[in-house]
Amino acid sequence: METSSSLPANLLSRDSINEITEEMETDALVRMSSCPTAPALNQQRRRRVGNRSPSLAKRPCRQQSFSREIGHAAAETYLLTRLSFKLLSYLGVGYRWITRLLALALYAMLLMPGFLQVAFHYFFSSQVRRSVVYGDQPRNRLDLYLPTNIDDLKPVVIFITGGAWIIGNFPQGTISDMVADVCQGIAYICNNIIEFGGDPNKIYLMGQSAGAHISACALLQQAVKESRGDNISWSVSQIKAYFGLSGGYNLLKLVDHFHGRGLYRSIFLSIMEGEKALEEFSPELIIQHPSTSDAVSLLPRIILFHGTADDSIPCDASKTFVDALRGVGAQADLILYDGKTHTDLFLQSCMSINNTASTLASDPNVCVKTQDPLRGGKDELFDYLVAFIHADDKKALARDAMAPPRKRFVPEILAKLAGQVSPF
Repeated sequence: METSSSLPANLLSRDSINEITEEMETDALVRMSSCPTAPALNQQRRRRVGNRSPSLAKRPCRQQSFSREIGHAAAETYLLTRLSFKLLSYLGVGYRWITRLLALALYAMLLMPGFLQVAFHYFFSSQVRRSVVYGDQPRNRLDLYLPTNIDDLKPVVIFITGGAWIIGNFPQGTISDMVADVCQGIAYICNNIIEFGGDPNKIYLMGQSAGAHISACALLQQAVKESRGDNISWSVSQIKAYFGLSGGYNLLKLVDHFHGRGLYRSIFLSIMEGEKALEEFSPELIIQHPSTSDAVSLLPRIILFHGTADDSIPCDASKTFVDALRGVGAQADLILYDGKTHTDLFLQSCMSINNTASTLASDPNVCVKTQDPLRGGKDELFDYLVAFIHADDKKALARDAMAPPRKRFVPEILAKLAGQVSPF
């Protein structure tokens, strides 16, 4: 769980930052950047649900004090500095990652007008609970994005951000630590989100890029435990659907590809705990193993999204994973976005997640032309997600259909230039 760190990549935005949550009574959206927990038992959660009053106006506020936030910021600055030097020792001097880092810096500068609006909301909105701590590790934090209307329980989206398995994670931990963090974070949400107005029976899991891979591993790992009768702190049955955005699900096929793009083989294998562990952390291979057949039957519906012009993780990664899922009897769909890159799809899912939406009917494997969210207008990916989540709520769908057009966040000339220099 990762990239939500520097400038949280999945910060939420709406038609205007000051009206972010006024027009859609939807999700209690959770962004996780690695968070362990000491979750209550499922039985305790059910008791809380049963005893919960329909009115949640007195929901407890967990906003940290200003002094605690200053102390936390100082501690994180020190940690990030120390880890940055450690990471540089892994990377060494290589022209590929250095040139891509410079391109990324220029890309971010060009899109800064949009990022600043999102940052303003993130730091000043009363609907955001930032850096909620649930464990001893510095990386064990999540952000809560809460709706304005809390008179009834809302659907919940747990979003696991990307970042090449590095941002927010490595070298703090390797892949097994990342998967464990996600599992623990999901457990906390499943058992405690009702305290913030979320419906523990309507939870959706979503990940992007490295976050899609890690969250898929966490979901499969939990399904395997559940199928074996192991003690569990949350159930796969609590996850209504899994959304994977621009993910890679077969690491054996991606090692050389990543090496050519600056994520060198040596550091990637360090993150993944050696070459022998690549198969263990490849969801596409896990589901095809005979020992996981019972676990596969427990999985929720899986929907993967990918841009056809994605060079960071080719869209074939999602295609082959969907084929493998269908081959073992799982419910899986694939939606491709024509001409979209790795970053285009990421900004769609994160920059627009708090916008209102119109209903959208989309068939699996269809190629969709869509507008970038920073440019405003139609956002097919967001519309699909909200329509899916609100499928059984006619009132919510009606509100979504009445939403005004989305406003532009970045001037067109800057958006075009950013597309030209994008390292993704």
